[in-house]
Amino acid sequence: MVEKLNDKEAICISTLFIMGSSLIMGISGEAKNDAWLSAIIGILFSVPIILIYSRIVSLFQGKDLFEILEMVFGKYIGKFTALLYIGYAFLLGALVIRNFGEFVDTVGMPETPMFVMNLCMGLVCIIAVRLGVETIGRTCAYFIPIVFAVLVFIQILVIPQINLSYIKPMLYNGFLPVLEAGYFAFTFPFAETVILISVFFTLKTKKSARKVYLWGLSLAGLTITVLTIRNVLVLGKSIEIYYFPSYIVASDISVGNILQRLEVSVVFVFIVAAFVKASICLFAVCRGVQKLFNLSDYKSVTIQLGLLMIYFSYTIFHSIMDMRDWIEVYSYFAIPFQILIPIVLWIIAEIRKDVIMNISS
Repeated sequence: MVEKLNDKEAICISTLFIMGSSLIMGISGEAKNDAWLSAIIGILFSVPIILIYSRIVSLFQGKDLFEILEMVFGKYIGKFTALLYIGYAFLLGALVIRNFGEFVDTVGMPETPMFVMNLCMGLVCIIAVRLGVETIGRTCAYFIPIVFAVLVFIQILVIPQINLSYIKPMLYNGFLPVLEAGYFAFTFPFAETVILISVFFTLKTKKSARKVYLWGLSLAGLTITVLTIRNVLVLGKSIEIYYFPSYIVASDISVGNILQRLEVSVVFVFIVAAFVKASICLFAVCRGVQKLFNLSDYKSVTIQLGLLMIYFSYTIFHSIMDMRDWIEVYSYFAIPFQILIPIVLWIIAEIRKDVIMNISS
């Protein structure tokens, strides 16, 4: 049976995928009190590349990323490029699981081995992928109103802590650091939506791709920007020293003796977003392996690849400092996957789309 996503489910997947780890880890902390400007720049950088992703999906309706690569680049180059994207999706999924493990280990359960936390998250992702992308879509549509309700609730309660002077002076160190941080925000998390090309073959119409991508970028981008402004107004320039700024902000909320320890709600939001992102990455890996080795069903390798992803998430870094340092390296490592290959793929597809579609049919 062919899996299908309606536009609402796909928008929910796109939104939660983008929000992913960035909800709790924050973005553009290097820009200090100008981090919110960097978030906006990251969104603006993302619009052209997002339109390219959506155009690729529209040109090859019903085809996933790995099928498209082989159709456009040919059998051998296409399979090699598909292998690279499998590796990229595998790494990204492992990073999300590790982010979750580090978060729980740092703020909640330091005496519990991190591998236990990674295993719990990974097993839930394995189950979700085996149930199929339709199930993930329906889960996202169910949880996203709760996620936004929690975020709005926290946003209202944090108002007494806000200090408007923290946002000044703007551009104290010049525009270049803000621009650089904006590029980092572009690569993490906005341009990571290239992975969604391996999922959106399930969309029902050609017009859906642009709508889904732009709505997902708008909702997630607005949310991340608002949360970044809030974190700056509460933490000021010290935002860069915290590993999990959103958690720190929520943990300081106290309304008499009635409302306290509200950081638990932030943990819930992070778990949902991280689960969606890691599940989509695992789905992409399984789908890629299926196409690469001509398997009958991607679900046959879900458990094996999921367990490998869990193990890799545990061994990839030695400490939270290593994980944080990787972000700068990642911004350049991701260039071929997020920018170069998609642009080349799109140009060739536009020039030779009639020939390519005739060959595929």
